[in-house]
Amino acid sequence: MAGVSCSACPLRRFRIFTPFTPGELAFQQDFKSGELTADPRTTLLMEGSNAPQLFTVLSGMGVRYKTLENGRRQVISFVLPGDFLGLQAGVMGEMRHSVEATTRMRLCVFRREDLWRLFQAQPARAYDLTWLGAIEEHLLGETIVTLGQRDATQRIAWAFYKLFRRLRAVGLGDPRGVPLPFRQQDLADALGLSLVHTNKTLKRLAAAGQAVWSRGRLELADPAALAAIGLVDHHRPERRPLV
Repeated sequence: MAGVSCSACPLRRFRIFTPFTPGELAFQQDFKSGELTADPRTTLLMEGSNAPQLFTVLSGMGVRYKTLENGRRQVISFVLPGDFLGLQAGVMGEMRHSVEATTRMRLCVFRREDLWRLFQAQPARAYDLTWLGAIEEHLLGETIVTLGQRDATQRIAWAFYKLFRRLRAVGLGDPRGVPLPFRQQDLADALGLSLVHTNKTLKRLAAAGQAVWSRGRLELADPAALAAIGLVDHHRPERRPLV
């Protein structure tokens, strides 16, 4: 098998991820079938497909999105290191959304047909998959609240704070800023805003010295203050399983 061994996985050193037992680590190594490197704009999973592979993001970023019948796109969420991709197809038989690489990405690859072996042999790891499904549902609920109850400034502050904290938790950036290689259109799509409204709001946040997003980097002068603007609790990201 090509690629890094699970015991040497660079993500395991970050406190955001729960540790493996020796037995879980051995199973994970057997569960992994290889690695994939994807260039920017590569479609990793396509809505309606029954892809035979599942992925964990080792590095790089992307977007989850749905395409409407008229061709318009709704960004569901941003894909970050440590995310597990393809669970929908693994459980429901086909993907109900697409996943596209924004940057060059490196992914661990698993065979979808082996998913049930994980449930049979590793019930604790199967619970981890259930947890990941539950947290995705929770995050979608938060997004609905954001779209319905936060104004444009609060929406962007909420998104920036969440992304900043999660990216710092996987060792990216520094205390002042993190890489954020997405387009303004991606952010607008995710937050239900027009591109013009998004651009004007970003300029206001930058002029106030609260958040500057330029050339693929997001800088926050005071994350706690931005959290207050976005009406979000300022706390350490919740620990999560790594598959």
